Amino acid sequence: MKKLNMIKKGFGILLAAAITVTGASAAFAEEAEGVAIDKEAFDSLVSSGPVASEDAIAASEWATAVKDAGVLRVGGTRTSFLFSQMDETDEGVRGFDAGLYQLLANYILGDSSAYELTQVDSSTRESVLTDDIVDTVFATYSITDARKEVISFAGPYYVSQQAVLVKAGNTEITGVDSLAGKTVATQAGSTGPDILAEYAPEAVVEEFQNDQEARVALEQGRVDAYVTDYTLMLNAIVKNPDVYEIAGDVFGPEDNYGIGLPKDSDGVAFVNDFLKTIEEDGTWAELWQISLGDRTGIDTAPEAPAVGE
Repeated sequence: MKKLNMIKKGFGILLAAAITVTGASAAFAEEAEGVAIDKEAFDSLVSSGPVASEDAIAASEWATAVKDAGVLRVGGTRTSFLFSQMDETDEGVRGFDAGLYQLLANYILGDSSAYELTQVDSSTRESVLTDDIVDTVFATYSITDARKEVISFAGPYYVSQQAVLVKAGNTEITGVDSLAGKTVATQAGSTGPDILAEYAPEAVVEEFQNDQEARVALEQGRVDAYVTDYTLMLNAIVKNPDVYEIAGDVFGPEDNYGIGLPKDSDGVAFVNDFLKTIEEDGTWAELWQISLGDRTGIDTAPEAPAVGE
């Protein structure tokens, strides 16, 4: 049984006590199963974040438009357990991505609740920006050259890599090198298809519209494995212990998450300044700890990636 190592710079996640691949380790599953976010700590943090000066807002056409509208229109998700999950008991959306856009709403409008959320998936993240449906997209959104032809990115604000998810008990697939001839799910519109073409060119790739569809196909045996962002897999494992395993180690290029903005918008500079502010004052690390660290047994937040690089 291999131990999962996430030691790439910026991402910095070494799953506490070296989580074993088989069953993501019983001890981890017992500790992490159903670990809910600390709502009080999250809400307190995002509502007490920094607020931009009037001059900083006035210097940005993008931020001024948001300020004048009185609401930040966000493209995001409601079903990403660690990054952006809606709580049906109070309809609050919480997690690392959700915290960032609520902090941004607070930064511009002085109110962390002054946002409107439009559901997106990996195939609609560009169109909601180009069609002016949203002002920004926060959705574990990988920065790629192809996407930069259509939109612009602030950030990065987080770094991950790819991994292989299989059904618990699968001993045949041991990592990306064993995917030849296997039917492998990935998400349409994500970086998954290109990464599979490079790292597992003999795999039979099936594209699904979202994470849930891909995982259902895996559970039903319609695909043998599922390749996607490692961080998203943590969502599935934390919520579904003993259902999935991660086969082998992470692989592929470092995956920089960015904040989507309209093409050539001056919002890029404004949001980058926002990110630098919350990194320097410790808010970024505190949000990471509340959203991910405390729920996955990781005691120390990783170093935030350098913004604008």
